[in-house]
Amino acid sequence: MSSLPPTSDAPLPPGNLGNRLGVAFMRVLAALPLSWVRGMGWLLGQVLHLAAVRRRRIARINWALCFPESSEVERDRAVRQHFVYFAQAWLDRSWLWEAPLRTVRQRLTLTGDLQALAGNEPTVIFAPHFVGMDAGWIGLTAHLERRFCGLYAEQLNADVDRWMAQGRQRFGNPHVVGKRQGIKPLVAAMRQGLPLYLLPDMDHGMRDAAFVPFFGVQTATLMSLSRLARLGRACVVPVVSRLTREGYEVKVMSPWPDYPTADPEADTAVMNRYLEGYIRQAPAQYYWVHKRFKTRPGNERSFYADL
Repeated sequence: MSSLPPTSDAPLPPGNLGNRLGVAFMRVLAALPLSWVRGMGWLLGQVLHLAAVRRRRIARINWALCFPESSEVERDRAVRQHFVYFAQAWLDRSWLWEAPLRTVRQRLTLTGDLQALAGNEPTVIFAPHFVGMDAGWIGLTAHLERRFCGLYAEQLNADVDRWMAQGRQRFGNPHVVGKRQGIKPLVAAMRQGLPLYLLPDMDHGMRDAAFVPFFGVQTATLMSLSRLARLGRACVVPVVSRLTREGYEVKVMSPWPDYPTADPEADTAVMNRYLEGYIRQAPAQYYWVHKRFKTRPGNERSFYADL
């Protein structure tokens, strides 16, 4: 297993007993039946829904903006279910990163246009922030022979950072690039035939972003999908991962036609339109606890100002 490339000369903060115990607990979970893990996830989700007041409010605001036709009862039910899915997906990282390959393959069903990832054509994988985003990466690397490329951001704690890095690199000898290394290694990897697993659907401010509609709201959205695909002369293949009773369905979709173009802002609006369709198929599994609309145009008041 290859190690992560360094992303900074500064050492990570040292680990502590609490984090080491947390990692040990996840390793124990990996040996339990999936129904037990999911049951604990359901209970943890209920607790988080009650205790994480600020995140619950963020999720409610996001849901109301994207689904204004929903009643308050429907919104509350959806947000509660989202916290359950969120917690279950977090605990599922135990077996995703620790269980034997046979178990992982049994619980991750790879479906859709698998031919889109055959061969060596330059490819960017659009992997939206559903709760199963880590399952999508593991599903591809555990099931397919092709080598993949991904981004990695260091965690604040050395023990957690090491565990997450090893877990995400355990199958398929992936090429992992630290975020601080820039885009050159990513473009080079794509041109060598390694599909890039990219999650560009968060609000990270206006750097390399444009305001484009997302569920009818002008939303600061990264243009990196279009720009990286153009630089790498790559097609875009969406991969959407959904939590199921048996594990996860990792669905590979056909490449988007006529994408990218010479207009990254228009391409980013197209990306959001596709994303809206994927979200509507499993709305409670999207990552609603992130401030998706935190960057506002001009002097427009923040949707989260009263939190």
